[in-house]
Amino acid sequence: MDGFGGFESFLVNADVLRSLYGHVPGLERVRVRSVHLNWRGPTVTLRLDLPGFPESPPQEWADAGMDSVQCQFAFPAVEPLVFAQWEPPAVGDLRAVPFGGERRMRVSVGGTGVDLRFECAASVVVRHVSAFRRGPAGADGGPHLFLNRVDSLLFGSLPATHRKVFYER
Repeated sequence: MDGFGGFESFLVNADVLRSLYGHVPGLERVRVRSVHLNWRGPTVTLRLDLPGFPESPPQEWADAGMDSVQCQFAFPAVEPLVFAQWEPPAVGDLRAVPFGGERRMRVSVGGTGVDLRFECAASVVVRHVSAFRRGPAGADGGPHLFLNRVDSLLFGSLPATHRKVFYER
């Protein structure tokens, strides 16, 4: 179960991505936008750009000319953690391998500008799925259209990193 194909079984809400793509897309060569460490859990949350845009996106996304999809993956019960490199812009492969008898997995994100490894519970949540139009040099600072109705009411773009309602819940 190396790579994202086997990892799909660990997603609590894989249907969110299946509704957009018809499947859960692979996570090779993804742009890692942020890594959030939360002592509660403890949890690691990765915010990243998915590698492709859906062939049949929501009409609102198509009408707005969006061309990229971003989301968060929240990994609970993390320990141990090794964060050896962070030099944005970071592009890498997310890989997960199950191990042990307690529904745990080993996760790694490695590539250009990023080297992150940890073990966690095999119960990952997809959060804050949004579409945006990639700016110069891959920037994501413009408007975001969120898939979730509550997110779309709360946010029109990425909130500041201190907004716990976005980065920690």
